[in-house]
Amino acid sequence: MTVLMTGFPGFLGSALLPRLLARREHVRAVCLVQPEHRALAETRVLELENDHPHLRGRIDLVDGDITAPDLGIDPAELAGLDGVTEVWHLAAVYDLAVDPELARRVNVDGTQQVLDFCRSRAHLGRLHYVSTCYVSGRYEGTFTEDGLDEDQEFRNHYESTKYDAEVLVRAAMAEGLPATIYRPGIVVGDSETGETQKYDGPYFLAEFLRRQLSVAVVPAVGAADEVKVCLVPRDFVVDAMDQLSVLPASLGKTYALTDPNPPTVRRLVETFAHHLGKRVLWVRLPLGLTRAAVGSVPGMERLLGLPAEALDYFASPTTYSTTNTTTDLAGTGVACPSFDAYAGTLLDFMGAHPEYDSKAMV
Repeated sequence: MTVLMTGFPGFLGSALLPRLLARREHVRAVCLVQPEHRALAETRVLELENDHPHLRGRIDLVDGDITAPDLGIDPAELAGLDGVTEVWHLAAVYDLAVDPELARRVNVDGTQQVLDFCRSRAHLGRLHYVSTCYVSGRYEGTFTEDGLDEDQEFRNHYESTKYDAEVLVRAAMAEGLPATIYRPGIVVGDSETGETQKYDGPYFLAEFLRRQLSVAVVPAVGAADEVKVCLVPRDFVVDAMDQLSVLPASLGKTYALTDPNPPTVRRLVETFAHHLGKRVLWVRLPLGLTRAAVGSVPGMERLLGLPAEALDYFASPTTYSTTNTTTDLAGTGVACPSFDAYAGTLLDFMGAHPEYDSKAMV
């Protein structure tokens, strides 16, 4: 029995893989790796084997490309993957400012190639597909886990291509492909250690606050007491996927993996500011004008540490139902921690590790 994973050695895949294999005795993992990430992947495997001795000899790396037929796997190696029983598709471009051609090639065409690969596996038990809560786009109201096409508008090519990819997965499910869909929110570092691989999302806000004087001026581009920020720590995401993946009841379901009680914009800003020793001065500004100014004035984004694309999410009209997630995880001991419990840990890690930036592995 074999598990195939895309997206290794990425942020989620590196943490998820040891959990999956701990729960699946006598199963080997094959990780599809782009050649340019081969050296990093080999180092990551060694680190995992040192930390988790049960992994030794159970992880193989295969060069490939999710945008190519047969995932770009050499035919000689492809023949050895007839026994794949599970596919975990995590690979995607996670970038709010992504080029539309790249986003479509990786997020949509890549997902189609993964689906074709799954259909060709005679022993496939399930595809586990990692989507995003932001297939919701700018939907106004509570976006449900079972919903998808709600005539929503999208803020960027990341959202629209992840939506199109999930449409493909759902169509394959309707045709009989066994699958489960997971929709993480904005994934931040580990709630216990703060560990992360890049600083984006709310980390942009932290950097924006850090660069200011003792009184930090913050633009209120939306209703700060009403807009919710869809944050979720990595450890909850991987623990939830690991747990849900082996439940018979999870087959065919979609799970929103995010905080069921997310912080408001005001709570997020004030919590970060307090930890950084700042006092906040709120200034109400229209979103469109603020976004245009930050995005068009040369050097403004670099000066502020806050990209224009991130501002949209501080005026988001969407909240997310987590009914499927909370119901099926009940009694397992897996639950999303409160934002207040880990916010300081994220900032402490950020302060101790200035070597990271906002760039994602593509």
